[in-house]
Amino acid sequence: MSKKKIIEVLESDAGQRIDLYLSDRLSKTRSFIKQLIKKGNILLNGKTVKSGYKIKCNDIIEITIPEEQITLKPEPIPLEILYKDQHVAVINKPPGLVMYPSAGHQSGTLMNALAYHIEKLASVGGPLRPGVVQRLDKDTSGVVVVALSEKAYYVLVDAFKKREIKRTYYSIVFGHMKEKEGEIELPIGRSKTHRKKMSTRVKRGRFAKTYWKVIEEYRNATLIEVRLATGRTHQIRVHFSSIGHPVLGDSLYGRKTSLKIKDRTIKIPRQMLHAFELGFVHPVTGEWLEFSSPMPEDMLDLIQKLRDFQNQ
Repeated sequence: MSKKKIIEVLESDAGQRIDLYLSDRLSKTRSFIKQLIKKGNILLNGKTVKSGYKIKCNDIIEITIPEEQITLKPEPIPLEILYKDQHVAVINKPPGLVMYPSAGHQSGTLMNALAYHIEKLASVGGPLRPGVVQRLDKDTSGVVVVALSEKAYYVLVDAFKKREIKRTYYSIVFGHMKEKEGEIELPIGRSKTHRKKMSTRVKRGRFAKTYWKVIEEYRNATLIEVRLATGRTHQIRVHFSSIGHPVLGDSLYGRKTSLKIKDRTIKIPRQMLHAFELGFVHPVTGEWLEFSSPMPEDMLDLIQKLRDFQNQ
């Protein structure tokens, strides 16, 4: 048995080596992708391809992955499930928990936990991420929805694509904003110099828009509320870094992993980004559902420290 996947290359991804592109897209090691190419398990426009081929817009890539490579192991990991029926599950993801297995994280993920706590997962979406319709980064906490049925999966995927999902985040960013609220509209694409990073400095980026407003200001940091109009990879982190206000604790885009205030240094353990609120129309019943999650202790602790310094 094997699993097949077909990918059409977007204009924003054109120009990348096929092995690097698929390694990132499928969350597999580059050597694993090269082995699939060598065995003829990856076809480009119906023909075999070399690892160094640079993909073009509208290329069709067909991947066949052996079944033994794609099993999801249930693990008894504690999980806060905010809502569950036969079609969807809404989870409050803690910081530090990876969404699904990939290179470097073969176990101990949210999907391993969900496979343990929920008897039947969706049959679509990928064998290691069945039903996954959105993704939160490892160090981003908060509300996330997973489809549990095939119908729910396709309806939710379409809703995300049409920007019908309500998503609100809290973040603590470096510095002070010039205005009390605003928006960032900058295209996002894969960085040409760092394959794990996204960037606004690209020739063929995809449209991305982020709304924000100031909640509270401190000496050299600001608590903001963020709403997503689009859902690009690392969108909030990339957008705020691009305007000089990186998310505190983000070692990839801002490197603001500590704050120096007077003679004190405050260490920041992870990126200060929390998915506070998620709202969507139930994919089967049509009912509007809305869920929220309070900020976790590490963010509240940092806010209190910043307030204490502000009052000194």
